[in-house]
Amino acid sequence: MEFSALPGVVLRVFGGFPALAVFCTVFALAFDLMKRWKKCSNYPPGPRALPFLGNLLQVDLHTPHLSFAKLRKKYGDVMSLDYGWTNMVVLSGYKALKEALVKKSEDFAGRPDLPIYKKAFKQFGEGIVLAKYGDWWKEQRKFALSTLKNFGLGKKCLELRIVEEAGFLNQAFEGEQGGPFDPRISLTYATSNIICSIIFGDRFEYNDKWFLGFLHIIAESFVLEGGFWGQVMNVLPFVQYLPGPQQKLFENQVKITQFLNDIVIKHKESWDPDDPRDFIDAFFTQQEKVKHIPNTSFQESKMVVTLWGLFTAGTETTSTTLNWALLFMVLHPDVQSQVHEEIDRVIGNGRKPKLEDREEMPFTNAVIHETQRLGNIVPISLPHETCRDTEVMGYTIPKGTTIFPNITSIMYDEDIWLTPREFNPGHFLNSDGMFVKPEAFIPFSAGHRVCLGEQLAKTELFIFFTSLLQHFTFFLPENEPRPNFREAKYGFTLCPLPYRLCAETR
Repeated sequence: MEFSALPGVVLRVFGGFPALAVFCTVFALAFDLMKRWKKCSNYPPGPRALPFLGNLLQVDLHTPHLSFAKLRKKYGDVMSLDYGWTNMVVLSGYKALKEALVKKSEDFAGRPDLPIYKKAFKQFGEGIVLAKYGDWWKEQRKFALSTLKNFGLGKKCLELRIVEEAGFLNQAFEGEQGGPFDPRISLTYATSNIICSIIFGDRFEYNDKWFLGFLHIIAESFVLEGGFWGQVMNVLPFVQYLPGPQQKLFENQVKITQFLNDIVIKHKESWDPDDPRDFIDAFFTQQEKVKHIPNTSFQESKMVVTLWGLFTAGTETTSTTLNWALLFMVLHPDVQSQVHEEIDRVIGNGRKPKLEDREEMPFTNAVIHETQRLGNIVPISLPHETCRDTEVMGYTIPKGTTIFPNITSIMYDEDIWLTPREFNPGHFLNSDGMFVKPEAFIPFSAGHRVCLGEQLAKTELFIFFTSLLQHFTFFLPENEPRPNFREAKYGFTLCPLPYRLCAETR
């Protein structure tokens, strides 16, 4: 080849790259547009989405509930967002949530795929909490509800078990001898022991270092799964293969499933079908009854993730609520004094609290409910998914759309609460001082996916809180900064930042 011909060859070889780059860019943008295209003309409004990222840069994944509140002001109670290529609709305000979760409950009863769980749950299935809506989910939820009732839910025997555990919790607080301490650990032990007694048939001592380590893993996983990295991996699943802090999430999931699987295996070795001790034994018994049915939902491997859901939901939300309650008591000693007065008048110090006392203690009941409201324990409910094309507030939402029920929008609604950003038990009291609960108060969500343990949580909250306030006066340690309840740590639950208090025996 002559030297003079080289420029022409180079131009032919490399000159096509700009055109190829343009073609690839146009193709990628067209593909992105196709993935993002809404197949209905009456889709809810929302901010303009960026190619590939969608609205990810417009939502702070560290505090998405705060971002939703800002965007709601512009786009309304039914708002669309794109997380990558995932079509989402955020529902805010009681009217929208009631229409979707209650009036059209079956339309919104689905659960989207959550990539953060696929890796760890591949062997064990999805469990009740994460399962798709269908016959499997219906059968397992029905079984779970009936089994929880059989093992005490709503019965006096479970109430006595909670009262007994409240005694152990009081002993743990007494052991601090009036000095400053973080109440979170003991509260977590107490609430976890109740659900442990139901599903495992046993409880753990408060000085059990191994179990404390396990609870730490559970708490850490909650923050990771519901926080920034969990949300990123649900939108961009490839991130799970990259090095980084998100790998800790998968390590914890493996440890949790292994712990639960070991318990299941040990249970089976001593299982007596004629004498079920707990939820696991009841599952084995039912599995034996239906083993002749093809594709039965009662499969041992899938029980592990159901146990995970029951354990975490039965521990984290209740202990976090109690943690908020004690924080509000030390920040509002006048409210604490009123609770003390009501306890002294109704219960005194000669007997232990019981659930039926709640009817005669409207102020204490109001304090607990106000804690749930202002603490805003679950700011955004677990995502739902539409099972069919449907409508909410006049907007069309296609089948397969991910739905985020924005619980925060109700808890801080200025049209419902007189002082939505302040701790005010009066929100749950009428002019005669009697307890009232607004219809819009739905901390446990609503509809088909309402929390399985709602009744258990209500019983625990009243007995644990009342027992603690019967025995102690709580106050802030001297020379320590005053905690700011407006600052909180976001995961699947909204937790107060670590704080210390002192407990003085009354």
